[in-house]
Amino acid sequence: MTTTTEHPATRRAKRVSLPQVVSRGDRPVYTTDESQLLRPEEHVLATLEADGRRRWIWPKLARGFWWRRRAIVGWGLIVLFVSLPWIRIAGKPAILLDIANHQFTFFGVTFLPTDTVLLALFMLGLFLTIFFATAVFGRAWCGWACPQTVYMEFVFRPLERFFLGTTGRGGKPKNAAPWRRALMYAAYLVLCLGLANTFLAYFVGTDSLVRWMTGSPFDHFGGFTLVMFVTGLMMFDFAFFREQMCHIACPYGRFQSVLLDRGSLIVSYDAERGEPRGKKRKGDENTGDCVDCSMCVQVCPMGIDIRNGLQMECIHCTQCIDACDAVMTKLGRELGLIGYASQAGREQAAQPQATPKRWWARPRVLLYPLGILVVFGLFAFNLGSQSSMDVTVLRSLGQPFGVTDDGRVRNSLRIKVVNRSDAPREYAVTTPDARLELVTGAALRLEPGASATYTVHVVAERDVFVGGRLDVLFRVTDDSGASQEREMRLLAPAN
Repeated sequence: MTTTTEHPATRRAKRVSLPQVVSRGDRPVYTTDESQLLRPEEHVLATLEADGRRRWIWPKLARGFWWRRRAIVGWGLIVLFVSLPWIRIAGKPAILLDIANHQFTFFGVTFLPTDTVLLALFMLGLFLTIFFATAVFGRAWCGWACPQTVYMEFVFRPLERFFLGTTGRGGKPKNAAPWRRALMYAAYLVLCLGLANTFLAYFVGTDSLVRWMTGSPFDHFGGFTLVMFVTGLMMFDFAFFREQMCHIACPYGRFQSVLLDRGSLIVSYDAERGEPRGKKRKGDENTGDCVDCSMCVQVCPMGIDIRNGLQMECIHCTQCIDACDAVMTKLGRELGLIGYASQAGREQAAQPQATPKRWWARPRVLLYPLGILVVFGLFAFNLGSQSSMDVTVLRSLGQPFGVTDDGRVRNSLRIKVVNRSDAPREYAVTTPDARLELVTGAALRLEPGASATYTVHVVAERDVFVGGRLDVLFRVTDDSGASQEREMRLLAPAN
């Protein structure tokens, strides 16, 4: 008796037709031959049907150990997002990105466009922190802290389940009345409008936001347009685009191939314990613990099967863990068939005789914290050494010097001053060199965060110059007594 072995890909597919061209007049018509192509049993993309239509995902809800903790973290982040613009630290908003006035405030510290080194160090430290967290905890950001996930899973999906009659369980609604959907989208619109206004507060401040909200839109048409635009984007995202934001638009999933390694903690399926799948009969020692109930697939908001291994679409939301643990509890079996584990950890569990490896003994886990420490150390040093003013001395445009009628040499300089303090300040320019005469205008007054250029004419006898040059120290002092000194070289005729 002769037996043949099917290739796994053949077992998981059905043959379908290959298009053939048949002439009908002057127009080609495509017919099919039912034995040529292979149709996959599973979805090629989680959000795409076999015929190319959008596959709408209606995840069921698994309220387990991890879901409750994610809910606490998610709602904490939502409260933080809404409240940060209203919190005051040292009289300033906790976060204010004032693009119009080129000022960026973070927890009481205001950064100006001239703080390029500080801003670069801050952003570099932030990226290194994300890289380190991903190397250790996998895509914890995606599943626990990303605004897309937090608002989708703890605000918009609960509203959807409430209005469509699937509260507490999720899944596809059955014959939801049109008026229910209309009310749901109306609630979405109100919520998106509120979130858009909160988003705007991060850029204009709460004082301006309240004034704009209580005034006519035509008095602040730019802000009104921005709110409407952001509201429309949110409606499109949370009402329609949804998980496709993670699948298509967000690049983070595509970076995981370089951000993760075999020691990173991920949500994974224990194939060694679970396979082969199926209902285990009494005395059956070959069947694994996975009963192939597909609950892990039904609760996944990304529409994937975690049993197929690590996938780009997986955001590590832990819903599959809670669903599988609930099934294992009912069957009286050990929890953790799906759970947090590293690929190296799964392999180690399958080979207990092998030498155990420490999760932290990896180059990236050791180097990332070192880089974070260095970057934020430099950031703290630069921040602590900042003065209440920035002073830059520039030579005036045109001729660098001139000779007066009485034979003296006059240099024209521009002194740029930035007021970094929290109060208005007046500035004066002096020099300790008694041989020089400074001709200045009125005292320079600047509001907090403002900058201006101060023109100074320096007059000196020709004999104080050596070889046509003279290095001079200039001191800029404000009305609080703070000062900064800058050196500048004056020029004169060489002979």
